[in-house]
Amino acid sequence: MFFLRVHSVDAESPVDPETVFSAPQSQNPKFSERRGVLHLFRTASQSSLPNSNSLSSHLFIVAVPNYLSFDDFIRFCGPHHLDQFHRLLFIRNDGMEDRYSVLIEFVDQLAADGFHSNFDGKKFSPGEAEICHILFLISVEYSECEEVAGTPPAGFTEIPTCPVCLERLDPDTSGILTTLCDHSFQCPCVSKWTYLSCQVCRFCQQQDEKPTCFICGTLDDVWVCMICGFVGCGRYKEGHAIRHWKDTQHCYSLDFRTQQIWDYVGDNYVHRLNQDQSKTDSKSEEMRFRCMSQEGDCGTCECHEDLEVSGAFFNSKVEAIVDEYNRLLTSQLETQRQYYESLLVEAKSKAESSISEAVEKATTSGMLDIQNELEKCTEERNAVAETFRSGRRLIAIS
Repeated sequence: MFFLRVHSVDAESPVDPETVFSAPQSQNPKFSERRGVLHLFRTASQSSLPNSNSLSSHLFIVAVPNYLSFDDFIRFCGPHHLDQFHRLLFIRNDGMEDRYSVLIEFVDQLAADGFHSNFDGKKFSPGEAEICHILFLISVEYSECEEVAGTPPAGFTEIPTCPVCLERLDPDTSGILTTLCDHSFQCPCVSKWTYLSCQVCRFCQQQDEKPTCFICGTLDDVWVCMICGFVGCGRYKEGHAIRHWKDTQHCYSLDFRTQQIWDYVGDNYVHRLNQDQSKTDSKSEEMRFRCMSQEGDCGTCECHEDLEVSGAFFNSKVEAIVDEYNRLLTSQLETQRQYYESLLVEAKSKAESSISEAVEKATTSGMLDIQNELEKCTEERNAVAETFRSGRRLIAIS
């Protein structure tokens, strides 16, 4: 389940009736708008995918492209569902010029179920790439304090509100099932969504300018926070990325070089590509078992062609995953090599420094001993000389 908190200092205001032509004038008071910064949280202890026990009458549409006016969005919903709206709130963020979000409260859960079933995963426009992502909300809170709004409730984890970043996460983490492509951050659908709003996507689009750690300025082993866009270095450098997680509880971080997403709480990768392998494997095994149980020979049954297509798809996925992990392993080994070489250089420098200090200390101590002996001998010589002079004086007197 999801929990939404809005950092806003503005009051909620009704939508201007002249901007909403598709709705009857009597329904306009149920439409309102508000400006604020969204913080989206999901339960950390269980899967966020919808189930019969996690539904509610509150739905949250993560992102609606800005080329859809409020009236266009209401037309997109259709007159049948319009009658089932108890309240509809358009939420705009001044920092997100390419999109806005929509919060809908239905008259009952059955109406919310029907809307979710009809529109979740549907394209806003047939000729465009953006699709409608809908989440069920436990509740919504508003706060004028930025620190309060950004603090996760007990048992919840904050996730991105950028639709592309959400689709990069695996479904159990993001709650998003539909995806148009693997989103390499250079595809057309990413370019349509990102404009200048999502700092994470903007970093990944700017291939000519590699980001540096905000704290130490290093270019190596750089990670980008999926929530706020903070850039920090990895644990094999100064560890500023993991320190950011400990300070803010923003647990999802993207490796800028490999574009893999790490979950600091779960201590594993949650990138969607990493999750597809097991699902494809189980599907192929299920089809193979069904085929063998019916005919005993895959070449003679009707699923032969399906298995060939599935096998080709499976092989391509395996090759992609193997290549991805090989590059990841190579990167980690190289990073560890550099890390341990730096430790060896540091240890050698400390050893040389210790030896130099020991030699200097021993030399200084030896010189002090010699100086003491010299002073002692000088005193004895002076005493002997004085004794000799005293003896000569006595002889001369006598």
